[in-house]
Amino acid sequence: MCGEDPMALNVDHLLRTAATLEQALKAIDHLERRDDVMFDLYRNAAIKSFELSLETADKLLRKALKAYGGAPRAVDALVFNDVLRHAGKHGLMDALTVERWLRYRANHNNTAHDYGEGFANETLKLLPQYLSDVRALAPALQAVFDASA
Repeated sequence: MCGEDPMALNVDHLLRTAATLEQALKAIDHLERRDDVMFDLYRNAAIKSFELSLETADKLLRKALKAYGGAPRAVDALVFNDVLRHAGKHGLMDALTVERWLRYRANHNNTAHDYGEGFANETLKLLPQYLSDVRALAPALQAVFDASA
């Protein structure tokens, strides 16, 4: 697989971004005050980890859809919301999980345009469930990659 993306057939990078997110959330939970710079630092780290893991999940889901026989160019042309819907059709996530991922994606799109503190704090509320969903998705993706190897 010369020239192939190094995360082509594994979820290690996705799990690494999830671990980073988890550590940022734990650090926030241990802070006594939310009005100091350490809160801002950990909140920003959590949001960045969320963004990175969402982008990684997008790439991995596309690879999984191709493993199901999706035409590579057609899969590449899908918007992420359609990638999520196709993932649901292939059993990588159930309908409720697809809906949550659609909310995560909408939130991610908003973080690119709204850097306000209120919005960042709203994003934090999504992250514990998101972390759980990422960790549930990883083995489902890995199973697809292992089956197609």
